Amino acid sequence: MALRNAGRWGVGAVGAGVAALATWDLLQKKHTILRRYPVVGHLRYLMEDIRPELQQYFIERDWDGRPYSRDTRALIYERAKGVDEEKPYGTELDVNRIGHEHLVHSTTPLEAPLEAPDEPSRVMVGGPDCSRPYSMALLNVSAMSFGALSANAIRALNKGAALGGFAHDTGEGGLSPYHLEHGGDIVWEIGTGYFGARTDDGDFDPEMFRETASKDQVKTVSLKLSQGAKPGVGGVLPGAKVTQEIADTRRVPVGVKCVSPPSHKVFSTPTELIEFVARMRELAGGKPAGFKLCVGSRVDVLAICKAITEVGTAPDFIIVDGSEGGTGAAPLEFEDHVGMSLTEGLMTVHNALVGAGLRDTIRIGASGKVAGAGDLVKRLTQGADYTNAARAMMMAAGCIQAQRCHTDKCPSGVATQNARRARALDVEDKSERVHRYQRATVDEAMRLMAAMGVRDPAELTPAHLRRNESTTETRSYAEIYEWLAPGELLDQPPSTWARDWALASPDHFGGAR
Repeated sequence: MALRNAGRWGVGAVGAGVAALATWDLLQKKHTILRRYPVVGHLRYLMEDIRPELQQYFIERDWDGRPYSRDTRALIYERAKGVDEEKPYGTELDVNRIGHEHLVHSTTPLEAPLEAPDEPSRVMVGGPDCSRPYSMALLNVSAMSFGALSANAIRALNKGAALGGFAHDTGEGGLSPYHLEHGGDIVWEIGTGYFGARTDDGDFDPEMFRETASKDQVKTVSLKLSQGAKPGVGGVLPGAKVTQEIADTRRVPVGVKCVSPPSHKVFSTPTELIEFVARMRELAGGKPAGFKLCVGSRVDVLAICKAITEVGTAPDFIIVDGSEGGTGAAPLEFEDHVGMSLTEGLMTVHNALVGAGLRDTIRIGASGKVAGAGDLVKRLTQGADYTNAARAMMMAAGCIQAQRCHTDKCPSGVATQNARRARALDVEDKSERVHRYQRATVDEAMRLMAAMGVRDPAELTPAHLRRNESTTETRSYAEIYEWLAPGELLDQPPSTWARDWALASPDHFGGAR
């Protein structure tokens, strides 16, 4: 009898302990997973604790290149949490494999390279026709729409941007009240659906655009031509997900399937594109205006360059999205087989602008799997002025890459419109993590540049990045790729560019038709 009673007391004590732990998990605000999955969520953190033992198995595994590897995820999470990133025993990467890249450090690095500067470098965005230029951080929140992300995720990202002084791109889903709650700088993006600035039949509404673009928090306006995850395809939000607040933000009917067409109504030629971007800048009161694209054809990029020269005005910035990027759901074949990688697309746009004599007035942003400081510095050597991150920012805000974004059952409350799931994401805690991740990444990028003997990002060149071309040869990007001289396309195009330059026309896309 005594043994039976002792057993009952033991079971009761365990039950009370579990209940107490569950209550604590539900009330605490630091861990989203524990708020959503009390008690059982601790299994995830147990797995994190034994990560070093599992690391060798998972190293370099990106699951067909989509989610980040365990090491990259660990870097982002630890940086967001403010955890010491130093690790013993050196790298476990195969630095001898073909394709491995490394930055070239200096034999005489700058003084105190391990100390981050009080004010990291920034880049001024705004050409000669822009009356209200904007100082852009080296790393910003890339385009992710409200609707794809929850209200709390948007709040956390924007408050993080406000804390850190970097920009938050709205994505094409419109400017929601949640983007405005905490005062973070906004890049307002419109796409083919013109959400937030559209007529009832889906055309662009200039007065509606002017009204939103005039908000002080909106610092730049951006036109989405295509995105890395699915270039050439418009997005679809099922009618069941078009709630009242999403309908209000996008200016579309409640409960009706929301479709982004594959192409724009406001332009059909390169000349019309440049004219429309200039109109956006005018409607925005002189704020920087530009566009985002995943590059598909060098001819089209050169056609845009010719249109800029013909029209006599230029976009203030161009954001190059790589085909490897993308945080939302997209058709698998488009993810794998359409669009240029960020490396190829970025260098194509940079070289085209240089060769056409336009690079000095146009800033280039790079977006596509930018996660760490090394990624940031590499993109600067390849021609970018600044970078944007989507996936890494989501992870800093609590995303665990469960890959259930399209099901509305995101376990971390990031990519869902389910109020119960989204509630688990604590805005105060996650905004601090977003801020810490961005600042730590930029600080580390500045330290990397100091170790390379570089005081300013503008000093970085393709010679600072090297790649293993074979088991016996390593070459710099300055040697591997062709880099045009300023105005070279206008004077005498090199043979490797001459055909595409001849095919490019400001009157149509797609080369000769």
